[in-house]
Amino acid sequence: MSKFGWFLAGIGLGALALQQLRDNPQAQQMAEDGKKAAREFGEAVAEGFREREQEIRKQAKK
Repeated sequence: MSKFGWFLAGIGLGALALQQLRDNPQAQQMAEDGKKAAREFGEAVAEGFREREQEIRKQAKK
């Protein structure tokens, strides 16, 4: 399939997903749950990064 065909398929699937999100409360809830999980994961990664950075700084001061 050509790149243009994939592009059109992506647009079509995106439009279908948008319609589902707009019309289906269950799909809206799933999207919200996915956003919440992604946000929590990002916060956990950032917190771990900050903790590791502090450990490295403490070791460097010695």
